[in-house]
Amino acid sequence: MKTNPKVAVVILNWNGRHYLEQFLPSVVASAYPNLEICVGDNASTDDSVQFLKKNYPQIRLIQNDKNYGFAGGYNRVLAQVDAEYVVLLNSDVEVDKNWINPVIELLESNPQIAAAQPKLLSYRDKNSFEYAGAAGGFIDYLGYPFCRGRLFDTVENDEGQYDQASEIFWASGAALFIRKKAWDEVKGFDEDFFAHMEEIDLCWRLKNRDYQIWYCPEACVYHVGGGTLATESPFKTFLNFRNNLWMIHKNHPPKTAFFKVFTRFFLDFVSLLKFLAEGKPKNAAAISKAHVAFLKSWKINAAKRQPVNPDQNTHGIYPRSIVWDYFIRKKKKFSDLSA
Repeated sequence: MKTNPKVAVVILNWNGRHYLEQFLPSVVASAYPNLEICVGDNASTDDSVQFLKKNYPQIRLIQNDKNYGFAGGYNRVLAQVDAEYVVLLNSDVEVDKNWINPVIELLESNPQIAAAQPKLLSYRDKNSFEYAGAAGGFIDYLGYPFCRGRLFDTVENDEGQYDQASEIFWASGAALFIRKKAWDEVKGFDEDFFAHMEEIDLCWRLKNRDYQIWYCPEACVYHVGGGTLATESPFKTFLNFRNNLWMIHKNHPPKTAFFKVFTRFFLDFVSLLKFLAEGKPKNAAAISKAHVAFLKSWKINAAKRQPVNPDQNTHGIYPRSIVWDYFIRKKKKFSDLSA
């Protein structure tokens, strides 16, 4: 391992002054010696910028001229950051003092590891995994993402069951460590995603270039979650369903993509009916809007497809349907899936 390669922790902020006030102290207290902390601001209309200038003059502030979303915002900010490794850190994350070192040591141990994530626990219940990353991301053969420690809405307690460093399919954007060289190589996030699943698409593109994505349990962070869009937000529903279809369409050969998208349309309709049964007509309508948006952008999205490497790294793809196993076979934990 090189002696302390430069690391830049980059927090993207949009009207999150309260999170900056609450969680920046833990980031500033990080023990890693060769560290730059940056906040990229997506044209906040609260007093975030004034707060940072007054209270954290040592933190580099990069201001975007408008809200480009999570994907576009990070692309513009990271274009101005020079470091060997960058850490995309949500503003609603508390970190331990030594959270950086173990992940950098892991990345330095193998040049094929392009990205990694620490263990993500819930800030509100620090014995429980956090929904948006838990102990590393996986995906089933139909494109449904899930995590070790979290299948759909079933979240496990952390009892040391996932305390071994291991390869995964995708790393959470809540605390994403990535080689800047690899980020630049795949041109960062797909900005059309705006927010949600852009990190899965990014990791998929990295794996198509035969890179690896890893989980590092020796590092731990605590995530509030849902800080920008509430869990029940119809806009969040729209983004999740549209972006998931985009991701499938982009990262498979045309015939495979067509079959999987067709299957997903049917399963998405089941989700629509479920929302209606739960008295959530706006969320149901959001799924229909997501399908319309996907179909309208078919040609544009197809043009983004890179040649699929037949020898690409497929580690972390679950060969069964996670929907079937969870809802029909009642497999509620990651450890149940092999049964």
